[in-house]
Amino acid sequence: MKLLLAEDEQELSRVLCAALKLQGYEVDAVFDGAAAVNKAAVNAYDCMVLDIMMPRKDGITALREIREAGCMTPVLLLTAKAELDDRVNGLDAGADDYLTKPFAIRELLARLRSITRRQIAFTPARLTIGSVVLDVEQQELSCVNAIRLSRKETRLMELLMRNEGKSLESADLLHSVWAEEKEEDPAVCFVYICYLREKLQSVGADLTIEGKQGGAYRLVRGGGPA
Repeated sequence: MKLLLAEDEQELSRVLCAALKLQGYEVDAVFDGAAAVNKAAVNAYDCMVLDIMMPRKDGITALREIREAGCMTPVLLLTAKAELDDRVNGLDAGADDYLTKPFAIRELLARLRSITRRQIAFTPARLTIGSVVLDVEQQELSCVNAIRLSRKETRLMELLMRNEGKSLESADLLHSVWAEEKEEDPAVCFVYICYLREKLQSVGADLTIEGKQGGAYRLVRGGGPA
């Protein structure tokens, strides 16, 4: 899983990064709220951990901006304060959970597991971008007309639609879609991207999957060559 960690205490950030990486997480670390907003705008994450007290933009302000941009990635807030107002403001801004400093690494890991499980459980059965609809349960992509998708095509299209406009690396897509097979060949991902490009064209979608084999891909609005 890929995480965004926004924590301005650099020593604590280093400790948390080391602990998270030992558990298999890929971590992008930033040290202020403005950088967190910028990272969230261009990258896809499975979860974000934001400290409330940060320079440039505090964690709650950053979270509000991230949510206003349409990003629904689960967010865990860290705070050195225990006052009720901080917890309420954070939850009202769109946080999924909070953790008060000091905390045990084991509790942080448990809370991350919990909120990412909830995200998977509550993923909408239908995703819509413009006039394009993906019915996840029926494995159907529709716009002017409709077409059925395979299970892996559906999962891949779901990830692209949930992260519209964001770059998704081939390695991350392989980890998410082909985890059971432990597939590592980026050519497999490219083949399925080509399938989806053809099917988007066949239903008359005004969406394009950009990117080249072995690199990152992103779903954008508008037609034209991929």
